[in-house]
Amino acid sequence: ISETSRRGDGVAKVDGFVIFVTGGKQGEKTRIKVTQVGPRFASAVIVGASSQGTS
Repeated sequence: ISETSRRGDGVAKVDGFVIFVTGGKQGEKTRIKVTQVGPRFASAVIVGASSQGTS
């Protein structure tokens, strides 16, 4: 998760596409599940820790 949104959600980007991660914090490496996809961004929830851990 690369940054925090104004609403407090984590922000991740995949090939420039923005994903808002509920409860995510900047610097976390987590597994997420995308719950909704729109034309400009997607929403997701955390489903577990990344196999690489957190940093």
